[in-house]
Amino acid sequence: MSSFARTDTSLLGRWWWTVDRWLISTLLLIIALGAILVLAASPSVAERIGLNPYHFVQRQFIVLPVAMALMFAVSLLNPLQIRRLAAIGFVGCLILLALTPIFGAEIKGARRWLSIGGLSLQVSEFVKPCLAVMSAWMFAEWRRRPEFPGHLIAIALWAVVVGLLLLQPDLGQTVVVTLVWLAQFFLAGLPMAFILAIGVLALCGLSAAYFLFPHVSSRIDRFFDRSSGDTFQIDRSLEAFTNGGLLGTGPGEGEIKQILPDAHSDFIFSVAGEEFGAITCLLIIALFGFVVLRGFSRLFADDNLFVVLAGAGLLIQFGLQALIHMASTLELMPTKGMTLPFISYGGSSLLALALAMGITMALTRRRSNGGGLS
Repeated sequence: MSSFARTDTSLLGRWWWTVDRWLISTLLLIIALGAILVLAASPSVAERIGLNPYHFVQRQFIVLPVAMALMFAVSLLNPLQIRRLAAIGFVGCLILLALTPIFGAEIKGARRWLSIGGLSLQVSEFVKPCLAVMSAWMFAEWRRRPEFPGHLIAIALWAVVVGLLLLQPDLGQTVVVTLVWLAQFFLAGLPMAFILAIGVLALCGLSAAYFLFPHVSSRIDRFFDRSSGDTFQIDRSLEAFTNGGLLGTGPGEGEIKQILPDAHSDFIFSVAGEEFGAITCLLIIALFGFVVLRGFSRLFADDNLFVVLAGAGLLIQFGLQALIHMASTLELMPTKGMTLPFISYGGSSLLALALAMGITMALTRRRSNGGGLS
């Protein structure tokens, strides 16, 4: 039984009766599954590189309550406060993104991590939700006041972010940011001329990435022709799913994680497949699908264009990131190092996703003024 009466007008009382409890419950279930899978996948990775077996587990469990508190705190905000938060966060992210190629640690030929106070931060994770909200704001203002060049400002914001991401370089995050931004532009009423122009630019950009970035061309070549390079990771990933079958080998009984690099992050879905089986993997897919569809069902009841565009962008981002991770581990697309939301190990990813889902919960809250959402 809830301790809040429907007549309770306190901040927490209003939150309890207006927030989508189905959405919260599903996110908490995903987070719980993530904690179990990090416990299962990370000790072998830590031992392999000479660390305490529970090194990654401890770090993840330190960040986890902070992320949950952040998600809850942000879900209390109203749309105006969310816009202000996103604006401040966006400016901060741009500054840090500009510093990352200069001061960031180089890993595998890329500089994507910035060390701040002894903590490693992947700024690109945080700029994604901030850009989604800022773009939604500009598109909504453009539609509300046609004389206001909101769409042009949104284009400029996207271009700056993409330029900074490519300096790292981080093509995967660039693609995600671009697809989310395009989806928002489309929902806002993208002119046909823009669709054609962006389509041509996208093809040119992908072609340029193939020839300019060796790691991109290598991954694409290996996807279409296995004999063109090393396929150890994807081979082991597929082997993990084969070993798991329908019900899995059992918690802690997986063998592939002992030799699979990044089993706790980029390939944690493979660990789930081996130890918990195809049925659990299908459950994980269903949970992600439910979050996206439930969120959209709430958003489409709103007549506030900013709320619809911002929420849609964040939900598409959430679903797309999960889709890319799972498709990569199953060789349905070229491999791309991307975390599985709330499940993979990674402090930056966990905090950024908590921010994004906190905003989503805030935007999908029921409003008392006119029966809309808040």
